[in-house]
Amino acid sequence: MFSFFKKNKKDIVKKQGEDTVIPSKELVDDEGVAQEQEVYTELSIHPSMNVPLETQYVLRFLNNELPPLKPNQVSLSGIELRAEEDQLIVSAFVRNSVSKGIRLAESSILLIGPNGEHLARKRFDLAELGEIPAKSSRPWHFNFHLSDVISAEIPSEGWKLAFEIKAPHRLDLDASWENALPVEEKEKLVQMVESLGAPKEGEVNFLGLQARKNEDSGLSVTILIRNGNDKNIQLHQLPLQVEDASGEIVAKGGFALDQFEVKANTSKPWTFIFPRELVLAEDPDFSRWKVQIVEQKETV
Repeated sequence: MFSFFKKNKKDIVKKQGEDTVIPSKELVDDEGVAQEQEVYTELSIHPSMNVPLETQYVLRFLNNELPPLKPNQVSLSGIELRAEEDQLIVSAFVRNSVSKGIRLAESSILLIGPNGEHLARKRFDLAELGEIPAKSSRPWHFNFHLSDVISAEIPSEGWKLAFEIKAPHRLDLDASWENALPVEEKEKLVQMVESLGAPKEGEVNFLGLQARKNEDSGLSVTILIRNGNDKNIQLHQLPLQVEDASGEIVAKGGFALDQFEVKANTSKPWTFIFPRELVLAEDPDFSRWKVQIVEQKETV
């Protein structure tokens, strides 16, 4: 375990980082019963950390200077940031104002600059902190490797660590759909997206919503494009293949898309029309069907 305050801190004892706070329900399922308006957290050293008494004194001093929390909150309070070889070592107090001990799971942590800019991002297994006792403050090291660093410049002060809490996966309707769909249909789509939950992190997948034959023997297929990335994605070419309940290929073709974007952590419905020449089955069984990306050369 790396030591705190590797540089000489005897003359100047102060925190380099700022504080961030989130409701504990964002990280843990079971909250305690709040009885007070303000919670002052006591220092709690992890049992496996061998911290010299002098350093414990400094940590206790810094912890006592921290502002109180409201009940049922978890806070990251920056202590020190330093560069060592191929990593940034960021130390912070992980503060728990819940009236019972909590255990944290894997979570993405952001290193944020004084102006709100993202400096680094990494997923940490926070189970390593063990149980953080009720109303306590546990100092910890967060090691960001160079591959986790986003910015070329890292300030020595004014930075902060923050839990990256994603908003719930939601529906993203194109303006044309927004204007054309009845309210009831929009509500059904919203409920469907909520019931499906989010795709795996970084995953993009496709869910078939509706498939029907057109009057000209073409095929209209409406699918839900689900973006599990934390960034917007642009789709330019989409080669699709539709299979019916028997596994027979019903239609196959490629679609060129113009400025087609699916926003981060959203699902977007879209209809693709296969002309008659790309429809391969005359009487498909759509009691169950699927659509998938395939390699092919044709374009529509």
